[in-house]
Amino acid sequence: MINLSRDIHSLTDFKRNTTEFVQRLKQTKHPLVLTVNGKAELVVKYPESYQNLLTAVELVGTLKGI
Repeated sequence: MINLSRDIHSLTDFKRNTTEFVQRLKQTKHPLVLTVNGKAELVVKYPESYQNLLTAVELVGTLKGI
């Protein structure tokens, strides 16, 4: 789940501190929302978390088909 006070940052901040953000992604597995001009533009997600999301979506699709 996204923590609004911790997981939303500017793209510029992400570019300046990429190593720190990557370490945080590895530790927390929480997605980061990156903003451009104050508006959400991107979501960066740890690969394992993204795979879990895809698996869950696939399962829901299968269950809907039953």
